[in-house]
Amino acid sequence: MTTLARRLTSPALRWNSPLVLRGGGAVRRPSTAVSAAPSPAPRPRTTVARRTRLEAILLLADEPLPLRRLAKMANLEDATEARTLLDELRRLYDARGAAFQITQIAGGHQLLTRPILAPWLQPLAADKAELRLTQPAMETLAVAAYRQPVLRAQIEAIRGVQCGDLLRQLMERDLLRIVGRSQELGRPILYGTTKRFLRVFGLKSLDDLPRVAGLSTADLAEDAEADTDSATIPLATS
Repeated sequence: MTTLARRLTSPALRWNSPLVLRGGGAVRRPSTAVSAAPSPAPRPRTTVARRTRLEAILLLADEPLPLRRLAKMANLEDATEARTLLDELRRLYDARGAAFQITQIAGGHQLLTRPILAPWLQPLAADKAELRLTQPAMETLAVAAYRQPVLRAQIEAIRGVQCGDLLRQLMERDLLRIVGRSQELGRPILYGTTKRFLRVFGLKSLDDLPRVAGLSTADLAEDAEADTDSATIPLATS
């Protein structure tokens, strides 16, 4: 056996050598050496996982959630990260032409179907009937929304009729709530709108109430002093 043959048949060298003796001939073994330039590591899925958690929370939430609460529930760093991930989800939904969108409403963010799909979804909204308000109830709610915090006496002075039953109905439907008491004699109750009011009428905040001529605070005060018989006040629509 030649010197070269002895070297190739040596157990240690046979493993390390790129040549393998096979049938009296030499066959090159695929190299197992590690490349000097390692392949790129797979992209971390941390961001994707966090975004997925946030999306799942939005999917199951039955009310708008503020950024800080979203961040806490999804175990995110802070509200800033929650906002960033929300923007990413919005872009993804828009790019896919998804049926839903993330809407900023009532001081929070909520996953809602797109308005253009409303005609196909209305038959499924079995609870729509409970949101229907009579004209007197609508007017009472509108006065309270524009004038809040407002006393029952102020609402009745503007509308010219008793509003006790209407106020109770609006509170039962979670559209109005007690926000405090006046400093006037007897400390009467002050009324204001709820977050559900904002959701129902598609408002981000009370600042989004439409500006309607004759509905400024000064105008309403003049109406109250004049003791008008009635006031028909249009309500914001989404």
